[in-house]
Amino acid sequence: MSQAKFRAGMIGAGNICEFHVAAVRALPDVELVGVVDLDPARAAAFAAKHQVTVYPSLAALVAAGANVIHVLTPPSSHGAIAKAALEAGCHVVLEKPVTEDPAEGRALVALAKAKGKTITVDHSLLFDPQVVRALDAVRSGSLGQIVSVDILRGSEYPPYQGGPLPPHYRDAGYPFRDIGVHCLYLIRELLGPIEGVEATWRSLGGDPNLAFDEWRAVVRCQRGLGEFQLSWNVKPMQSQIIIHGTKGVLRVDLFAMFQGKRASTPLPKAAERLINAFTDSLQPLIDVPIGVYKFVTKEVQSYQGLRNLIADFYRRLAAGEPPAVSLEDAVEVVAWVEQVARAADAEHAAALARFPLSAKVPFLVTGASGALGGAVLRRLVADGKRVRAMVRRIPGNPIAGVEYAIGNLGDPAAVDRAVKGAETVIHAGAAMKGGWPEHLGGTVVGTQNVIDACKKHAVTQLVHISSMSVIDWAGSVGKGAIDESAALEPRAEERGAYTRAKLEAERAVSAAAAAGLPCVILRPGQIFGGGIPLVNGAVARRAGGRWLILGDGQLELPLVYIDDVVDAILAAVGKRLVKGEIIQLIDGAALTQKDVLELTGGGKPITVPRAVVFGLGKLSELPLGALGKPSPIALYRLRSALARLSWGTGKAEQLLGWKPRVGVHEGIRRAQERH
Repeated sequence: MSQAKFRAGMIGAGNICEFHVAAVRALPDVELVGVVDLDPARAAAFAAKHQVTVYPSLAALVAAGANVIHVLTPPSSHGAIAKAALEAGCHVVLEKPVTEDPAEGRALVALAKAKGKTITVDHSLLFDPQVVRALDAVRSGSLGQIVSVDILRGSEYPPYQGGPLPPHYRDAGYPFRDIGVHCLYLIRELLGPIEGVEATWRSLGGDPNLAFDEWRAVVRCQRGLGEFQLSWNVKPMQSQIIIHGTKGVLRVDLFAMFQGKRASTPLPKAAERLINAFTDSLQPLIDVPIGVYKFVTKEVQSYQGLRNLIADFYRRLAAGEPPAVSLEDAVEVVAWVEQVARAADAEHAAALARFPLSAKVPFLVTGASGALGGAVLRRLVADGKRVRAMVRRIPGNPIAGVEYAIGNLGDPAAVDRAVKGAETVIHAGAAMKGGWPEHLGGTVVGTQNVIDACKKHAVTQLVHISSMSVIDWAGSVGKGAIDESAALEPRAEERGAYTRAKLEAERAVSAAAAAGLPCVILRPGQIFGGGIPLVNGAVARRAGGRWLILGDGQLELPLVYIDDVVDAILAAVGKRLVKGEIIQLIDGAALTQKDVLELTGGGKPITVPRAVVFGLGKLSELPLGALGKPSPIALYRLRSALARLSWGTGKAEQLLGWKPRVGVHEGIRRAQERH
C-alpha cells in the first residue's frame, strides 16, 4: 500500500469524475485509489480511458486503502453515500448540492463532528480565478459597500442519446438544483446570510426536454439584494456577475475571462461617464488575451475552480485546518435551493396529473407536436377518433378530447407508457435537428423503443413514417424513376445525421416486421404545407435578397403536400397493411427548383454551376478533415443532393388506393394563401 497520507476514491464515474481525477492526480501527496459506479459498463469505460482501477463497492474502495471519498453521484444519493463514507472513517468531498434534504445534510454535519472527520462541498465557483479576483476587489474596499449582485447564466445539457432519463430531464427542479446553487452560494458570500428567496420559472422551449428552461430568482440577504437568471434559451450563452457597490460596479465575465470596472469619482458626471466607458472597454482588451494565453499554456484549465478547491481542501486537511466551504454553510444554501426546486417539482407534477391516460385508445400518434404528426392528430380528431398524442412538453393549448402522453421518444419508460393500451401506433416522431447524438436518441433509439413497446403490448398495427432520404440518391442516377426497389444509401454517415438515423430506424422496423411485428413503412418525399416551408435548402437559399440555387435549377423535386401524406397514412390504417410493406409517397408533378420558385413568385434566381458547387464541397473537406470533423457540404453529400433523378409514384395507388387529393399545384396555392 502507498505511503501517501491521503488516498482518494471516487464514487460515480460520470462526466464530473474526470475533473476530480485530474485534480487529485495533480497533487503530489495524494494518491488515487480507484472508482466505483453502479453501471459496470460506464465504470469499465471510464477506467480504460483514465487508467484507474474499478472497485465493486465503497467498502472495497476503503479496504483498498481509500481514506478520502469523493461523492460524485446524483444529489439524491449524496447523503447515504457520505454517511457510509464517514462511518467507514473517511473524509468526504461532496459534489454540489450537498443533498436534496436539508435535514439529511444537518445529520451529516453531526456525524462528521462525532467521527472527527472533515467534509466539504464543491462550491467551486468560489475558487474560480475570475471570482477570486473579484472577491479580492470586494474585500479591498475598492467597490465600497456591496449592496446588490446580479448573475446572468446561460446553459445547455449534453445531447440526450436515449435510455433512462438523466436527472436534469427527469426532475423539473433539477436545473435550479444544478446551477441555482452556484448563484446562491456566491450571492451569500457577497451579501451575507440568505433571508429569503422568491423565484419564478417557465418553459420556453430552449431545451424541449426540460420541464422549465427559464428561471429567475430574487434573493434577500442580510446586507442587500441579489438576483439571478438561468436560461437555456439565450444565445450565445453567457455567465456574468455584476457586483454593485457604493463606490463602483464590477462586471465579471466568466466565459470570456475578463472584468470591467466602473468607479465613482469626484469628477463631473459627464467626465466620469466618459472615463468609465473607456476603462470598461479597455480592460477586456487586456484580460482576454491574458486569459487565452493562460488557457493555452494550461495555467487555467476546464473546471479550474474545482481543481483549486480540491487542492485547497487537501492542503487544509494536511494542516489540520477546517475546509474553506463548510458543510453547515452548504446545508443553509441547499435549504433555499430545495424550497424553490420542490415548488417547481410540485407544479410540474400537478400539470402532468391533468393528462391521465385511459386503459385503451384506438390511436397513438408520436411526434404529435411536429407538423406531420400534428396534422395526423387533427385529422383523426376531426374524424371523431379517440387519439393519444405523445409529445415532449406539456401542451400549452391541448386539443379537447385528446390524451397526452408526455415524454421523450428516447426514454423507454415514457414510450412504454404511451404505447400501452393503443391499438394503432402512427410513429411520426423523429429528431429534425442537431448532430448524431440527438438523432440517435430521438430517431434510432426512439424507434427501437416504439418497436419494443408495440411488441410488448400487442399493438395491432405500427405505421412507421420513414423518408425518401434513405435511398441511394447518388447511385440511382440513370436507373429510371425512383420507386420502392431502389437501393438504400450505402454511405449514410456521409449524407448526414438525419439520413443515417432514418435509415437505421427503417431497417429496425423492417427487421421487426420480418420477425412478425404488424407494421407498414411509408416514405414521404419532400413534404410541404402545414407549417413546413416549400422553399428550403433543396430548392434554393436566400442570398442578398435573391434566391440562390445550387446547380442549374432543373432538378426534379419529390414533392408531396402534407394533407395528401395524411390521406396516405389513414389509408394504410384503413387497408390494415401489416406485413412490413414499404410505400413511397410522391406526388408525381415533376416540378423542378425553378418551377417552384416561379410558382411561388420568387423572381429570377441566381444559379451556381454544379462544377463550382462540387469544387467548393471538396475544398471544404480539407480543413475540417484535418480537425477530424466531417464537412456539412462534403462532396458526396452534394453529389447526392444534386443527383439528377426522376421520381415515380411507386406502389401507393396499388396498395393504398392513394392518389394526391390536393396535389402539389393546389398545395402551393394554399401555402401561398396562408402566407
